[in-house]
Amino acid sequence: MEQRVLGRTGREASVIGLGTWQLGADWGDVREDDALAVLDAAVDAGVTFFDTADVYGDGRSEQLIGRHLRAHPGAPVLVATKMGRRAEQRPEHYNLDNFRSWTDRSRANLGVDRLDLVQLHCPPTPVYSSDEVYDALDTLVAEQRIAAYGVSVETCAEALTAIARPGVASVQIILNPFRLKPLDEVLPAAVAAGVGIIARVPLASGLLTGRYTRDTVFPADDHRTYNRDGSAFDQGETFSGVDFATGVEAAVEFAGLAPDGATAAQTALRWIVQQPGVTSVIPGARNPGQARANAAAAALPPLPPATLEAVRDLYDRRIRAGVHDRW
Repeated sequence: MEQRVLGRTGREASVIGLGTWQLGADWGDVREDDALAVLDAAVDAGVTFFDTADVYGDGRSEQLIGRHLRAHPGAPVLVATKMGRRAEQRPEHYNLDNFRSWTDRSRANLGVDRLDLVQLHCPPTPVYSSDEVYDALDTLVAEQRIAAYGVSVETCAEALTAIARPGVASVQIILNPFRLKPLDEVLPAAVAAGVGIIARVPLASGLLTGRYTRDTVFPADDHRTYNRDGSAFDQGETFSGVDFATGVEAAVEFAGLAPDGATAAQTALRWIVQQPGVTSVIPGARNPGQARANAAAAALPPLPPATLEAVRDLYDRRIRAGVHDRW
């Protein structure tokens, strides 16, 4: 699989990585053996980049990745984790003492001395502008607790603030055919600054697979049930903030753009990989078949200009009004 340098980390990551939120929680139950099988299948398919967080299953996702790493010593896998969401979301909690505590816990969960990449996990907006926060992150690098740091953001404005900081290696942001705003300013700014872009929620919480109907019911412990109104965390994390009924209809139209031999999900991933400035896209997978299918999208031919224009037209007609100015 194609590898790209992940911004200022200086390390390569596969263009299609693996998001592991679903291996921890909030997507229904995934058994431990099944989770490990997903990790194995992804690596076998060429994936060299895992994204996790200390809050996914309260550390379960990190621990499962740690088990995988121990079973495959020397495997060229870059693991990015995130920190900050286990604490009350107040800017003053983003300080050096907490950073040391949080990263020590992640190092123990993953079974490593130094974390490859740590990202602030969508903190309160003022955190992105705090000199003290970046000084503390620089200290973690100097202490060799972490090799590099980045941020995960909700809004394009937060991304642009972080990109301007010289120590930020990467920015993780929602980007998919139903969330085009990052194309306007964020991706060009990242390219100019040498900052990596990690595209998350690439299938709009599954909408872009084209498998759902208006009558689809998700489990009670699935965020696609309990966070549609943003009552648990930012609404944009669930279906990319798109109204479910609207998204289902738009997804049917998007599926019609898939080239022969490709699924709608693979087409969405291929579209993201083509965007200038994207380093890696991190779809999740609940079983090995999904992991392999996602990875196979990297081998698809580039989508032609007519398809790219059709995606923009679909977004402008059906999606833009509901999401573009919010994030």
